[in-house]
Amino acid sequence: MAEPVPAAVPNATDSNGTEVLNATAKFVATPEGTALAYGSLVVMALLPIFFGALRSVTCSKSKNSADAPETITSRDAARFPIIASCTLFGLYLFFKVFSQEYINLLLSVYFFVLGVLALSHTMSPAMARIFPESFPNKQYQLLFTQGSGESKEEIVNYEFDTKNLVCLVLSSVVGVWYLLKKHWIANNVFGLAFALNGVELLHLNNVSTGCILLGGLFIYDVFWVFGTNVMVTVAKSFEAPIKLVFPQDLLEKGLEASNFAMLGLGDIVIPGIFIALLLRFDVSLKKNSRTYFYSSFLAYIFGLGLTIFVMHTFKHAQPALLYLVPACVGFPVVVALCKGELTEMFNYESSEEVLPASPRITSFPTVSGSPASLAASMETMATGSSPRHRRVLPTSMYEESSEEAEPKEESSEPEKKKDQ
Repeated sequence: MAEPVPAAVPNATDSNGTEVLNATAKFVATPEGTALAYGSLVVMALLPIFFGALRSVTCSKSKNSADAPETITSRDAARFPIIASCTLFGLYLFFKVFSQEYINLLLSVYFFVLGVLALSHTMSPAMARIFPESFPNKQYQLLFTQGSGESKEEIVNYEFDTKNLVCLVLSSVVGVWYLLKKHWIANNVFGLAFALNGVELLHLNNVSTGCILLGGLFIYDVFWVFGTNVMVTVAKSFEAPIKLVFPQDLLEKGLEASNFAMLGLGDIVIPGIFIALLLRFDVSLKKNSRTYFYSSFLAYIFGLGLTIFVMHTFKHAQPALLYLVPACVGFPVVVALCKGELTEMFNYESSEEVLPASPRITSFPTVSGSPASLAASMETMATGSSPRHRRVLPTSMYEESSEEAEPKEESSEPEKKKDQ
């Protein structure tokens, strides 16, 4: 799990009404309320994975660097758990040393800005279909450069239109609602937007890299949940839309309910980008089937359901990646063994695939993933190469061979003259 948030929690509530780890339960949820809460969390977790994976296939080539997918290499995957651990422990120290009130105020403003941008990007494809063709849609560009002349370098290059501005205004309304009320519905809207952006825009370059990432975060999740109280403290103190929540007392108190079950966004985004990779592998096979995508998607449902079952059986918080990683990796591997495609699956390179054009009209600036877990890591990732360009070695080789053939024809002309 990439966020400093527990995967699943027992029936206990912090000062903000959110369930936390290892706390004494003050509210006993009814069976109906519990089933509704965790059923809703499962459905909300599946939505960004499913639609984010579909949108990852149709990521178009864009001039905007913020709209291009970020490719995670094996080196990035190996460093990810270390960076996530440092981030988590850093937050723990901050909450121990500084006032929780001021830290959460800064975090609220930070996530307000990122949430508005993420939600705007999420809404753009749907809004583009809603607006009629007669809608006056003007194009805009925001460009920042550094240097002059031949040394001029683009820092920011955003292209957007009037429809994007409408999406931005609507997203700002939700942002203000969250900033002022911290309502759980507004939290979930931002959380779903972060998760969908993460699954769509974070691309693993191959299956081996995915196994390294999931394996490292498997150990990370187990250690910080079972080994220390660091994650407990941060989860109780952190007020940000980095988790999906649903009230267990919704049937009794309605929208004003305050006893929440929750699921960290890391338990959605991390398995989600692996499932999206398998969907792109399915597309590369050109067999008009989605076997690996559906098998890993069903594996995620199984793993998440098992997490909830074990948690309620033992009445203790469980790191969801403890169950999600073996399921999401194991199911597709078994399918590949049965179909005799295991070598082909591990040899697949997502970075060499030419992705089809995207139906999106917009290229508005985006947020690549859940900021609380991915921002620190993304700053260190290499972004110089696009994951969507295919090498054209065969063409260049053909041109070189044709050039080599021409001198041979010229050299034969003197020989003909000597014969004459």
